[in-house]
Amino acid sequence: MSQNILKIALDVPLDKLFDYLDGGFDVEIGQRVAVSFGRRKQIGLVVGKTAESDVPREKLKPIEHAFSDEPALDRHFFRLLKFCADYYHYPHGQALLSALPARLRQTEPALSRKQFAYALTPDAGAESIPGRKVVQRRIFAALQAQSELTESALAEISAGWRKAVQEMQTQGLLQASEVLAGLQTGGEPLPAPELNSDQAQAIEAVCRAPSGFKTWLLYGITGSGKTEVYIRLIERFLQGNDGQVLVLVPEINLTPQLEARFRSRLPQLPLVSLHSNLSEGERLQHWRLAQSGQARIVIGTRLSVFTPLPALKLILVDEEHDASYKQQDSMRYHARDVALVRAQQLGLPVVLGSATPALESWHNAQSGKYEKLVLTNRAVSQAALPQIRCIDTTRNTLQDGLSLILIDAMRERLARGEQSLLFINRRGYSPVLLCSACHWIAPCMRCSARLVVHLRQGRLRCHHCGHEQKIPSACPSCGNTDLHPTGHGTQRLEQTLATLLPEARILRVDRDSTQRKNALSEMLDAVHADEVDILVGTQMLAKGHDFPNLTLVGVIDTDSALFSPDFRAAERLFSQLMQVAGRAGRAGKPGEVLIQTAFPDHVLFNALRSHDFPVFADSLLQEREIMQFPPYSYVAVLKAEANDFALVQRFLKFAADTAHAQAQKVTVYDPVRPQMERLKGMERGQLLMHAGQRTPLQRLLHQLVVQLRAHPLNAKIRWAVDVDPLEF
Repeated sequence: MSQNILKIALDVPLDKLFDYLDGGFDVEIGQRVAVSFGRRKQIGLVVGKTAESDVPREKLKPIEHAFSDEPALDRHFFRLLKFCADYYHYPHGQALLSALPARLRQTEPALSRKQFAYALTPDAGAESIPGRKVVQRRIFAALQAQSELTESALAEISAGWRKAVQEMQTQGLLQASEVLAGLQTGGEPLPAPELNSDQAQAIEAVCRAPSGFKTWLLYGITGSGKTEVYIRLIERFLQGNDGQVLVLVPEINLTPQLEARFRSRLPQLPLVSLHSNLSEGERLQHWRLAQSGQARIVIGTRLSVFTPLPALKLILVDEEHDASYKQQDSMRYHARDVALVRAQQLGLPVVLGSATPALESWHNAQSGKYEKLVLTNRAVSQAALPQIRCIDTTRNTLQDGLSLILIDAMRERLARGEQSLLFINRRGYSPVLLCSACHWIAPCMRCSARLVVHLRQGRLRCHHCGHEQKIPSACPSCGNTDLHPTGHGTQRLEQTLATLLPEARILRVDRDSTQRKNALSEMLDAVHADEVDILVGTQMLAKGHDFPNLTLVGVIDTDSALFSPDFRAAERLFSQLMQVAGRAGRAGKPGEVLIQTAFPDHVLFNALRSHDFPVFADSLLQEREIMQFPPYSYVAVLKAEANDFALVQRFLKFAADTAHAQAQKVTVYDPVRPQMERLKGMERGQLLMHAGQRTPLQRLLHQLVVQLRAHPLNAKIRWAVDVDPLEF
């Protein structure tokens, strides 16, 4: 019997499909299969069937296994990934396979670990638990308060819950039942707050619009109740027994709190989350619940935009301006843009929410491409926008980086029992270790960057490549022992505050202090429980968090961004400062924001003081139009790196010469080195291409990429095309 020829996508850096015989397996399109590729066994996806092949049939290998017990991926998944592979110029097979959970890219069967919930047996009694078994007693008490506990709930009681549960099962105290993790439903929903007129109008506008693709930009000041709008929209779109909603968030630390809000208000709708803090088993299980349609709400970070959702009705993109939606390696996609393409392909609405929309989105709303929804008032009726003031650091004395005005403001909050937040977007103790004699600065030998001082650990660390070393006792250049940590980071600010305000309870929140799993959620719980007086943090605290008792925000050291060569720097800084300012005064208590700067009269700070994003955005758009920067033009960057910069130069020169010869309506600039010339030991270079329209730029890239893949240096150079880049 003749076997069918299968077109299979593999996770290899070749932009082609591979032909295999079906091997007698009954295989569907969208099925995972195991094949022999060279000397290795690989997982592939069946994307088509054919009767003919360019390879003689007798030379075709049969597939080794078909995972027929798994549901096949639908055509929408392939259509979306095919668009992304073409638009971002990435090998088709790698694009498809990279969108799958890690367990589905392995050749072993992808098994999800079963999860259980535990309840007391009818005749269970506390008297049978010895007094020394503290964990067992805590579990028993918790089960008396509520009838059933899941594994995640038990883990919150104690890290040693598994052994305790096994012993209690052996004693006949507990009974187990299998559960679908993430899909626990039931319970009474929390009462819904009353909507203000802006929120009600926004919800009605989306719900009453004709069905089909449409993009809504939900522009609302910080604290205006955008999350409540999301919840009401989900409720309306999922009224029946079918349908799913995808909610994208920019960062992992925003996922748990949004998940908790949705579960408390919509307990009847099964919900799962997808982000990198999940174990591989958890991610696979949540992904499959979404793929099967059992999960009605899916909350996730950028990769979840590719999750198969058979009954998708609505896509919500929270903090749509955030740069975290842009993937900076592998396929350099932008999740917000992919969400728009997905919505268009499926003919459904998408809502982009932000207090400081990306200028591209704002331009689209101004031109009528998007429909703009505006929330002008804070959701809590008695909550006013915080007062923003600038402290001129050229006229005010600083004490260890803090002005006396800011220190006095924190003392006032301490006296009133209110909380303060100090924002500095630099972790570590100090960004520079400086020799007072020869002015040597500790460099990273693998990157074009300085090593950051982590004084408590006695280490110098590179925040780009992870290299670390001991703090030297003397200058390696001149032998001087007087080495100064220069500048401020979160750790130094925490130490300074402990000295200035010894009575204050200080909590530092940055990537160093939140490495342990659940550390961030525990810290946020402490803030909500009023166990913290002063928060010191990076951008992890800048958005999404709601601290009712926080009334003061102090911003330290932001001036460097005002004069950055990056044309997006002002937009990013304004967004960041507006977001962090929005943490103050959200629950009726008046809020105040104090920004330390040497340029208090800068146009950016004038716009901040008046909370006028539209005026600032329109002024930036005028500048962009004059300079013909995005969104009035389109940009792509060819990035290359190797151990030897001579190879990078040769490769980029070939690319530039080739592009110059083929370019039509595209400006091709000479190759240059990026701001970070060396990263993780690799020498870097880049080639910028700029066009007034998207089509000629894409046409050039399609031609260029084919020739670059055939170039002899292709195997010796790491290179990638970054379309619509956010970093240069």
